Amino acid sequence: MKMPGVVSLDELVDGQKIGSLVIRIVVLSLLVQCADGFDLAAMSYAAPELIRAWHFPPADLGPVFSAGLVGMALGGPLLGYVGDRYGRRVAIIVSTVVYGLFSLATVFAPNLTVMLLLRFVLGVGLGGLLPNTVALNAEFAPRRLRATLIIIMFMGLAVGGILPSVVATTLSRFGWQAFFVVGGVAPLLLAVALYFLLPESIKFLAAKKGGGPEATRLAAALRPDLAITPETRLVMTAPRDGANTFSPALLFADGLAWITVLVWLLFSAALVVNFFVNSWMPTLFRAEGLTANQTAVTQAAYYVGGIVGGLAISRMIDRWGIVAIAGYFLLGCPVVASIGTPGLSHVALTFAVFLTGACVLGSQLGMNAVTGMIYPTTIRSKGAGWASAVGRIASTLGPVAGGALIGRHTPLPKLFLAPLVPLAIGAMGAFALLYFCYRRFRGLRLHETAATAPEFSR
Repeated sequence: MKMPGVVSLDELVDGQKIGSLVIRIVVLSLLVQCADGFDLAAMSYAAPELIRAWHFPPADLGPVFSAGLVGMALGGPLLGYVGDRYGRRVAIIVSTVVYGLFSLATVFAPNLTVMLLLRFVLGVGLGGLLPNTVALNAEFAPRRLRATLIIIMFMGLAVGGILPSVVATTLSRFGWQAFFVVGGVAPLLLAVALYFLLPESIKFLAAKKGGGPEATRLAAALRPDLAITPETRLVMTAPRDGANTFSPALLFADGLAWITVLVWLLFSAALVVNFFVNSWMPTLFRAEGLTANQTAVTQAAYYVGGIVGGLAISRMIDRWGIVAIAGYFLLGCPVVASIGTPGLSHVALTFAVFLTGACVLGSQLGMNAVTGMIYPTTIRSKGAGWASAVGRIASTLGPVAGGALIGRHTPLPKLFLAPLVPLAIGAMGAFALLYFCYRRFRGLRLHETAATAPEFSR
């Protein structure tokens, strides 16, 4: 079939059959996201060893956990700007290198104060991964599979969260430092692979640079069924608003005001619960008498649940939209509370943690996908970056609140009732977001939302 001289890039991307280029991007992005999941779980696994080695109260770790989250909050919009200005590929590689270097530096931290500072800078690097990988995958994925591919990419969070359990059971003789050596070397090696294998976003090239040879080469790889030549001109149907400048006000323009506020609320709710539960589970389980191996298995179940919950919600979002996220928040309320049930066997506790991962990580992964669809290409990284930043700032309350409750010797059953508040708020916010998306994108059936709206594909 002969390709016309001028083609719509949106139609070209949406009409593709998934091929090797998109699969390569998703797999590389999944590996990148492993860093985020590995880091949170690694710090949680290292916590009991740190407490024994440095002799400090467990509550003192709360600020150290939160320092990385504050860094992520800064890194989201900062490196989101880099991604929208200079390219998603550049921002992803820079973020990966920063994370790897400062993870290695953590090995040599002499005290909690230095570790807190190192984890802040490490968090800046991690914060840049989410907005730019979301934007990159959203801009290569066809609309019919966009939520699914973004969430598959974010399976890296769950896969990365499982890996520290392997380190804990195989490299425990090297102490807490083993987690940060692995967490540093792997991203630096990955950064080399990204330099050679990760392409720039085709929609970024068209929107910011007017296309060019690189864009037409990628277009030909996406659509081998079309006779694309170097003379083919790719055009964006979306206007180039914000192509060279950006103001946060753009996130509230054109009917997006309440949608943006609610996206931020949902990010905050999901992340507060995730970091509350995940930061303290190993320490609490060890205190309750579980062995190191039992704790590793139970903690890994959280991320296995996240994989299952994420895969399930990806198809639900593509089919039913945001209502799936509301359901996950609602289901999460009794599931999270069940972790603190007195007298649970190890098997029952592991299953409760598995379901918690499915609900909590599933809702977080679902929000990552929806956010990647809401904003147009020219501000997509920044939109995702700001949502991540607000969520990360709010999420600092999770580890700190957990540390405060532990410091007051709160019984385990009451401790795991605390996450019910953000979960309930998240459920109500999800239904409100569904309503405002329906108002903004008229002509849709009530159950259709951002995941299927034509405006979200730009």
